[in-house]
Amino acid sequence: MKKRDWLLENLQQLKISLKWIVFAAISGTAVGVVGTLFHFCLAGVTQSRAERPWLIWLLPFGGLLIIGAYHLLQHEKDSGTNLVLSSIHSGDRLPLRMAPLIFLSTLITHLLGGSAGREGAALQLGGSIGSAIGRRFGFDEKDRNIMTMCSMSAAFSALFGTPMAAAIFSMEVVSVGIMHYSALVPCVIASLIAYAVASHLGVPAEAFPLDAIPPLTVGSGTRVIVLASLCALLSILFCVLLHQSERLYHKHFPNPYLRIFAGGCIVILLTLLTGSQRYNGSGIELIVRCMEESAVAPEMFALKMLFTAATLGAGYKGGEIVPTFCVGAAFGCLFGSLTGFAPSLCTAVGMTALFCGVTNCPISSLLISFELFGYEGMPYFLLTVAFSYMLSGYHGLYHSQKIVYSKYRTDFINKKVG
Repeated sequence: MKKRDWLLENLQQLKISLKWIVFAAISGTAVGVVGTLFHFCLAGVTQSRAERPWLIWLLPFGGLLIIGAYHLLQHEKDSGTNLVLSSIHSGDRLPLRMAPLIFLSTLITHLLGGSAGREGAALQLGGSIGSAIGRRFGFDEKDRNIMTMCSMSAAFSALFGTPMAAAIFSMEVVSVGIMHYSALVPCVIASLIAYAVASHLGVPAEAFPLDAIPPLTVGSGTRVIVLASLCALLSILFCVLLHQSERLYHKHFPNPYLRIFAGGCIVILLTLLTGSQRYNGSGIELIVRCMEESAVAPEMFALKMLFTAATLGAGYKGGEIVPTFCVGAAFGCLFGSLTGFAPSLCTAVGMTALFCGVTNCPISSLLISFELFGYEGMPYFLLTVAFSYMLSGYHGLYHSQKIVYSKYRTDFINKKVG
């Protein structure tokens, strides 16, 4: 290569790098501010619901408001995070109006007692904002996809306080088996800046310190492998339950207004049957309880799955990730109490394994375990993600996620999750 050509190539690479540093910083700052606002609004509505338990009776009517808003803005066929992933695969336009819709509808869901998370909503918020920035500055389809991914990372980082996992997650979740490394620098910068913005504005990072962690032995390692394998099977059940609940709602209630109203009534009925509202909302309180106690009610993980499926299947908005953590925490704590083996570690393993199983993202799962629980349990978390990923099959939360390469062989399969 001639010296002149070499110089031109390096200047071009420098130009591209500077471009992504600038736009990742813009994305991280903007999404960090929006994510911070979203966090405090969610905290406010959650506190309001805790102080006013009667708000649960308004859930069906809140559902009507959600459907009405989506109809008013001509976004009736919204498929949530699936739409974001699909836009990256196909280049479809991701409308900016998706951001205020998911923002307000998630607040309504949480205020009135729906069982849903926040990170899934954050991915949609970030993705729509990033796509809008890309369109505003005339990016082509491939560069808009990178903007979408780095804004997803920024939103996840701002809300959950896990910049390492957030940076990798948006690259890993799109296509299982390959990584979009072209988005690495933008995702890392956007994630770190959004985390810094959110931290500066008072958003605390999630962390769950563990009790004494037992040394890794054949016996302790085997227990963790068994738990991770069971969680992999549970992740399949959870994904099937979420997808089947949506199909059943659509089959029996074709009208979206009637569907979401009926779903709200079902959640109210489940709440009355359980006698408390512990399974409403995201489930963070249940996770804290599992981390602090050595035993929990054996039905806790199953009820949280049921509440979440009843809520999201009907059309209420929010995310699946925190409920997934909650189900994993409850199942892991139950396993630890039954076997007498390190309940807090089992709780962490359950959360990590279920997250890995439903998202098919082993690297992100390993990183988020480090950020949530510390590095001392590294050997256990490494075993956890390996076995959960392998045994969770080709199921997942997001229909638009593609399994590019087989989990069991070096075969190119390119299929969507079940």
